[in-house]
Amino acid sequence: MKFAFHGREARPASWRWNVAKTLAQTVLFWSVFLVLLPAGVLAVESRLGLESGRFAAPGWEIAGVVLFALGGTLGLTSGAVMAVRGGGTPLPADCARQLVIAGPYRYLRNPMAVAGLTQGVAVGLVLGSPAVVLYAMAGGPLWNAFVRPREERDLEARFGDPYCRYRERVWCWIPKVSRE
Repeated sequence: MKFAFHGREARPASWRWNVAKTLAQTVLFWSVFLVLLPAGVLAVESRLGLESGRFAAPGWEIAGVVLFALGGTLGLTSGAVMAVRGGGTPLPADCARQLVIAGPYRYLRNPMAVAGLTQGVAVGLVLGSPAVVLYAMAGGPLWNAFVRPREERDLEARFGDPYCRYRERVWCWIPKVSRE
């Protein structure tokens, strides 16, 4: 089975409408990937009798809450910048009409993926679940192998040289702070 990634530009809309759509997508994403799937992983972990492997120190919970807040802030900011500056949403079916290289995108090519993975790890820390942390961490290599190449081909096809120069200047996973 071949997975095709074709970004469909969002229809022209006000920035308010794009932000509203982005927030709705965020609620759906968080509900599925940060609530339902971790709950399922936690249930499997319990069913397999692996509760003894959970970490229970309050420091893990505090670290998880802080990480969740940081990841959430990065994700919400990135989504808002995509909606306002890009004229669309983060979803491929309603993607930005303009290349976005402002805000968090100035330092990181996909801050929303980094934000989501950070929040997933944070949920695992709050739950004290190594299995949930591993579930979240597995998202990075999966996204990198299956989503990123197709997304980048689409961005290159739609935005050409400006995107290629951006891709050369800004890293995907590690923020790059430069004087440019």
